[in-house]
Amino acid sequence: MSKTSLRDCPAWRALETHSRAVSGLHLRQLFAEDRARGEHLAVEAAGIYLDYSKNRVTRETLGLLVRLAEASGLHDRIEAMFGGDRINVTEDRAALHVALRAPRDAVIEHEGRNVVPEVHGVLDRMADFAERLRDGRWKGHTGKRIRTVVNIGIGGSDLGPAMAYEALSHYSDRAIAFRFVSNVDGTDLAEALRDLDPAETLFIVSSKTFTTQETMTNAQSARAWLLAGLQGAEAAVARHFVAVSTNAEAVAGFGIDRDNRFGFWDWVGGRYSLDSAIGLSTMIAIGPENFRALLDGFRQMDEHFRSAPFARNLPVLMGLLALWYCDFLGVQTIAVLPYEQYLKRFPAYLQQLTMESNGKHVTLDGTTVDYDTGPIYWGEPGTNGQHSFYQLIHQGTRLVPCDFIAFARPLNPLGRHHDMLLANVFAQAEALAFGKTEEQVRGEGTPDRLVPHRVFEGNRPSNMLLLDELTPEALGKLVALYEHSVFTQGAIWRIDSFDQWGVELGKVLARRILPELDCAGEPELGHDSSTNALIRRYRATRGAA
Repeated sequence: MSKTSLRDCPAWRALETHSRAVSGLHLRQLFAEDRARGEHLAVEAAGIYLDYSKNRVTRETLGLLVRLAEASGLHDRIEAMFGGDRINVTEDRAALHVALRAPRDAVIEHEGRNVVPEVHGVLDRMADFAERLRDGRWKGHTGKRIRTVVNIGIGGSDLGPAMAYEALSHYSDRAIAFRFVSNVDGTDLAEALRDLDPAETLFIVSSKTFTTQETMTNAQSARAWLLAGLQGAEAAVARHFVAVSTNAEAVAGFGIDRDNRFGFWDWVGGRYSLDSAIGLSTMIAIGPENFRALLDGFRQMDEHFRSAPFARNLPVLMGLLALWYCDFLGVQTIAVLPYEQYLKRFPAYLQQLTMESNGKHVTLDGTTVDYDTGPIYWGEPGTNGQHSFYQLIHQGTRLVPCDFIAFARPLNPLGRHHDMLLANVFAQAEALAFGKTEEQVRGEGTPDRLVPHRVFEGNRPSNMLLLDELTPEALGKLVALYEHSVFTQGAIWRIDSFDQWGVELGKVLARRILPELDCAGEPELGHDSSTNALIRRYRATRGAA
């Protein structure tokens, strides 16, 4: 790849010039000049209606962004991903998560071998296990039925399953409870297990290598808890633990039956693994049929992303708009605001997907970037956020583009609740875009001293994603939409969206520090003065306790 900076690309330079020309435009003006802008700047595909008219863009902006995507080779990068090329260059791996949701008769090759039969082989084994657990045929060591499933993982092995369980709990089997443990803080595991019966508890240990420090620490403690509760019966482990891992030897050494290990592949990244065996807890909760509907939602968005022209391609448009704000309007953060309580964990899930993927400072060839990458994603469900941080979004000094997500039909109809919810999401987008002028405030009879406080500048951009109903299929579409939006940004920025070296250094140093915390005597410390002092203070305080 050329070491020429992206900033030297003619399409990029055209956008820089254009951004200065449109910097003074207000959404009020853009809507006044095009009375049908709300219809013109909207696209519907795969069951998702995207209204992007309330963005600070013109038709020229959109044309220039599409030109940048084309000049950046986005078409070729998409085909390389779907074709199983090793696009994760720093780890020399493919990023072939699209194969996880391919139909049974599809052909997706990796190194000359069609991987789809293997994928469906694992799915079939998952389905068989899930059905046996759900209908009570799978029993624990004492013959009792499993009543609680505890998923132990971290990162994508936790955030994906935890988010999906919350999002689809309307469809879950309420006879089985689900809990998720990720933090190595002992409180996480202790609280998860506090009121459980070991004889009725199943653990899913999710770790690709079965060596992840946090996950295996929690797994070993869970194992000890189980054995203590079942009078040390080692044979109980095989009836109360299953694993999602590629390390068959380590799984067997833990005491898990080899038949109860569900594998996946090195071309599945953690934050893209929800639809692999990492989703076993999700399948148990909602059942195999609903899980396959989830996969079908992913697949529909995959096909749209691969085939639709960029100007009408939902993930591409969202990726380009995020890039526009990040690199040309100085935006540092984007809010994701689902007006659906079941999606309360969706922003947290997206934090890993977006920031672990694109929080990079060098290009694929190792050149330091001279432009911004990876905006900060965050959010909370509406209407909660309206009484929290919306004040800053409306009247603060920072520009925060928003993605609103809403559904036309509620899963729990209750009086006028849903009408009120939807009225709020539509109103927030309108208020952000158009605000309230000083003239309007004065026209309401506002005292002069309060006028400045009640003016809303407006011109705050947003996307509106509107779907019919939150189903497993709809969730799959939403997740894939953001996956491919992130990929679009990374492809244009020329970064590797599939590695995560930034999480490694702290873990390496932690392994060095750990024996220094509990060793006998006074260890010889070779850290900086701050870290040395903290270690000594911790040892002294712990010793005094």
